[in-house]
Amino acid sequence: MQDELQDEPKSPDDRPRRKRHFLLRIDSWIDSTVWNLGFTLGEIWEEITIFSRKFRVRGCKRIGFELAGEAMTLGTAGFVVLLALAQPAFEETKEDWRNRGDFAVTFLDRYGNTIGHRGIIHEDSVPIDELPDHLIKAVLATEDRRFFDHFGIDFIGLTRALSENAKAGGVVQGGSTITQQLAKNLFLTNERSIERKIKEAFLALWLEANLSKKEILSLYLDRAYMGGGTFGAAAAAQFYFGKNITEVNLAESAMLAGLFKAPAKYAPHVNLPAARGRANEVLSNLVQSGLMSEGQVIAARRNPATVVDRADVKAPDYFLDWAFDEVQRLAKDGKFREHSVIVRTTIDTGLQQAAESAMETSLREYGESYKAKQGALVMIENGGAVRAMVGGRDYGESQFNRATRALRQPGSSFKLYTYSTAMENGFTPESVISDAPITWRGWSPQNYGRSYKGKVTLLTAMAQSYNTVPVRLAKDYLGTEAIVATAKKMGIETPLRTDKTIPLGTSEVTVLDQATAYAVMPAGGMQSRRHGIGQVLGYDGDVLYDFNRDEPPASRVLSEQATSSMNRILTQIPVIGTARRAALDGGIVTGGKTGTSQSYRDAWFIGFTGNYTTAVWYGNDDFTPMHNMTGGSLPAMTFKTLMDYAHQGIELRAIPGIENPLPTGGHKGTEVAKKDGEPGLVLVRPRSLSAESTRILRQIGENLKKAGPLAPAGTKMADAGGTVSETEPAKGAPVITPVSGELRR
Repeated sequence: MQDELQDEPKSPDDRPRRKRHFLLRIDSWIDSTVWNLGFTLGEIWEEITIFSRKFRVRGCKRIGFELAGEAMTLGTAGFVVLLALAQPAFEETKEDWRNRGDFAVTFLDRYGNTIGHRGIIHEDSVPIDELPDHLIKAVLATEDRRFFDHFGIDFIGLTRALSENAKAGGVVQGGSTITQQLAKNLFLTNERSIERKIKEAFLALWLEANLSKKEILSLYLDRAYMGGGTFGAAAAAQFYFGKNITEVNLAESAMLAGLFKAPAKYAPHVNLPAARGRANEVLSNLVQSGLMSEGQVIAARRNPATVVDRADVKAPDYFLDWAFDEVQRLAKDGKFREHSVIVRTTIDTGLQQAAESAMETSLREYGESYKAKQGALVMIENGGAVRAMVGGRDYGESQFNRATRALRQPGSSFKLYTYSTAMENGFTPESVISDAPITWRGWSPQNYGRSYKGKVTLLTAMAQSYNTVPVRLAKDYLGTEAIVATAKKMGIETPLRTDKTIPLGTSEVTVLDQATAYAVMPAGGMQSRRHGIGQVLGYDGDVLYDFNRDEPPASRVLSEQATSSMNRILTQIPVIGTARRAALDGGIVTGGKTGTSQSYRDAWFIGFTGNYTTAVWYGNDDFTPMHNMTGGSLPAMTFKTLMDYAHQGIELRAIPGIENPLPTGGHKGTEVAKKDGEPGLVLVRPRSLSAESTRILRQIGENLKKAGPLAPAGTKMADAGGTVSETEPAKGAPVITPVSGELRR
C-alpha cells in the first residue's frame, strides 16, 4: 500500500515548495559561513592585538619609537621619490659613455688658427700605475681622503665638511667625493640644482658598482678640467710645466692637485702667487692626512713650482664644448668615421673677445646694482655661422654652458613667433586689435604698467610690448599649436608647451635657440642654418665633412610677406619701442625684441642687422629675481656694445623687406668713438683691411674658384665665343712640357 502511494504523481504545488526550501538552505549556509568567518577573523585580530601589546612601549621610550617609525615611513617614501628622480640619470649609462672621450679633436678658428683641443689625446694619457706616487697622494689628500673607504658617497666626509664650513661661516670644504665629481664630469653638467645633486649621488653609486677604485681615479685624472683649456693631469703638466706627467716633482704635483677645486682661480699661468698658495695648502693636507711627513714636504715648500711662460690667450671654452658635442653628433650621424680629426670652426676670435669683454664689463659695472650674477650670449652671422658664444661669466668656476643648456623663460621676446604666425594668417603691421582686459580660461594677463590703450595697431602693440594683444591673437584667431609650430620651424629646438600662457613666453628656451630663430629675419624668411663647424679634416688633409657641401640648402620658413611685415615692426622697436638702448651708431638699421620674465628672473634682448644676429640674456643660476632688470636695460646695452664693434669697417648688408635699409652713404661700416659723458664700454675694432679692399679680394677669390685649370703652352683652347687659340707662356716663366714633364725655360 505504501509503495503504491509513493508511486502516485506528486501534486503541482510540491515543486515550488522544494525550490523555496533549497534557496533557504543556500541562504542559511551563506549567513552561517559569513558569520563564522567574521567571528574567526575577530578572534585572530584579538590574538594579534593581545600579542602586539607585549611590544607596546610606554612613557618616554614611546616618543623615540614613534619618531623612528615615522622616520622609516618617510625614509621609504623619500627613497622612492629619489629613485624616480634619478631614473633620467640612469638613462645616460645606457649609451657608450666610456668612448665619449674617444675623440681627439684639434679646433681651428675661421681663419685656421689653433684655438683649443678637446677629447682624450691617447698618446698623452698615462696609466695610473705609472703616475708619480706623490701626485696620487696629493690628489687624494686634497679631494677625497677616504676614497678607498667609502662606496661613492662619504657621509663622514660630508659631516666633517659641513662642520668646517659652519665654523668658517662659508664654504671652505666640499663634501663631494671623487666618484661624485667623476659622475658629474661624465654624465651631468655644473648646473646648481637639487635634481642634479640627486642624479650625481645615484650615478656615483652606479660607478662604484661597475668600476674599480683604480678605474674611477684614472678616469677622474684624465677628464677633469685643469684650466688653460686643458683637460686631465697629463695635458696640464705639459701646458704648465712643459714636461711629461711622469716627470713632475712634489711641488708641481701639489700645484696640479690644487687646480681641481677652482682651475681658473688657481691657474698658475694666470695667477702664479695664488697657485703657489694653493699648492702650499695641498702640502699641508698631505701632512694632516698622514700621507707624508713635514720633513718630506719641506723642500717643496721652500722651492715652489715654476711654470712655462704662456701668453694669456683665452680659449673660447664654452664654444669649444658645444663644438665638440657637434663633432660627436656628426660622427654619430655617419658624416665621417675618424675620431682623431682637425675641425675648422666658425668662431671669430676678435668678435669672441669683444663679446666676452662686453658681458664681463656689463656685469662688473651694473651686475651688483641689478643683482645679476650670470649672463650668456650668442652671435650668428647672416648665413648661420656662429661667430661668438659666451656661456657664462667664468668657465673655470662653472663649465655649465648657459648659452646652449640653460632653459629660461623668454618673456616678451617669444612674441616674435606669435606675431609671425599672425602675419602668415593675413594680419599686417597696420591691423588694429584691442588692448583691453582679457580672461582666458580663468587667466587674466595684464600689461607691464597695468594700463590699457584700447584700439592699437600690431606694430604699436609689439613695439610697446603690450601683453593682452598677443594673448587675444592666440585666443581668438591663431591657437597656441600654430604659434609653437612657427617657433619650431624658425629654429627653436627645445620642447615647447602649448598651454594658454605660451604667447607671453612662459615655456623655457635656450639663448642659442633664440639667436637661431631671430636670424631667420635678416635671412629673408629662410632657415638661418645655424652651425659652428665649417669643415672636418683628417690628419692626412682629406676633407671629411664640409658644411656647404654636405648640408641641405636653406628652406623657407616664413613667407616674404610675413618676413617683410615682421621686419617693419622689429626695426621700429629700437626707435620707438622698448629697446632704444640697442640702437646702433652710424644710423645702422637694427631690429629686435626685448623680453623680461616674471619677477625679473630673466632679461633678454635679441636683435639683428643685415650682418649679424645676437641674443643676450642675464639672470641668476638659482633663479632668484634680479632688481628690476628689463630686456631694454643691460641686455640691450650689451648688444649695442658688441654690435657697434662688429660693424666697424665692414660692408653693411640690408635687412630685407623694409624701406631705407642702409644708412645714408651706402655700404660703409661705422667708426665708433666714445662720446664725452657717455657711459659704458666702447670697443674699437683693429683695422687690417678696408671694406673696399676686402670686397675686391673676396671677388678675386670667387673668380679664382670659378676659373678652370691652367693649360700647358701650346694647348689649343676655345674661348667663350668658340675661337680656338694656342696658349703661350709668359716671358721667363718656367714651363713643364706635356711629353717629358721636364722643366724648361
